Amino acid sequence: MRIAVIIPVYNEEALVPLLFNRLINTPVPIANDGKPCRRTIYLVNDGSTDQTKSIIDRFAKRDDTTAIHLPMNLGKGSALKAGIKAALDDNADAMIIQDSDLEYDPHEHDAMLKPILDGRADAVIGTRFLGQTHRVLYYWHSIANRLITLTSNMMSNLNLTDIECGFKAFTREAIEDIQITELRFGVEPELIAKLAKARIIDAAPNSISSPRPLRIYEVPISYAGRTYEEGKKIGWKDGFEALWCILKHNI
Repeated sequence: MRIAVIIPVYNEEALVPLLFNRLINTPVPIANDGKPCRRTIYLVNDGSTDQTKSIIDRFAKRDDTTAIHLPMNLGKGSALKAGIKAALDDNADAMIIQDSDLEYDPHEHDAMLKPILDGRADAVIGTRFLGQTHRVLYYWHSIANRLITLTSNMMSNLNLTDIECGFKAFTREAIEDIQITELRFGVEPELIAKLAKARIIDAAPNSISSPRPLRIYEVPISYAGRTYEEGKKIGWKDGFEALWCILKHNI
């Protein structure tokens, strides 16, 4: 089982080394056959202007790590698109998105991937609102997130609690036909809308199957959010963009 860890990075010279060291010291998930998965890390540099590029290139000397450099800062959506394409080209069976700022813990990859490895899920969405440890931060951010999630659920007919969570995992079959068009943080609601609409055919031997909806699971995760002083990048304009993207991609 080949697992891809896709990490979009923009100007995170201080945190990328911490994240990378934590990730490579996290045990690789175990597949259903009892064997460790084969993990490849994709570090996607989104046109960073600090020392991120040279740091990523140093990490990419490892056999299990690939560096991807975008020519300029295009946004998280563009970085994810590049990382997903590279993982698909390398025949990844499943992939997980890991932000580079340590708000999400690599030690929880096993929990995020377990429904997929068990054959129960095609996509897994992390949620910061179902009971795990989290840092207490901005009240109005949580209100906006709930409004965005409610709007998305009404449009997609899903019952998620945290569509803006950047911790997401997919099987190859779930993501390979989804075309990402949003350049920035609008990629989060875009992915939810397109996962809700996606249909796949089970590849069981000697069987004829009709396309079916994706099996989407939520997994509670911990959250160590950052303040703006600590480098948080998403702002109030991205909230309005998210609402627009929900309408655009669900109609």
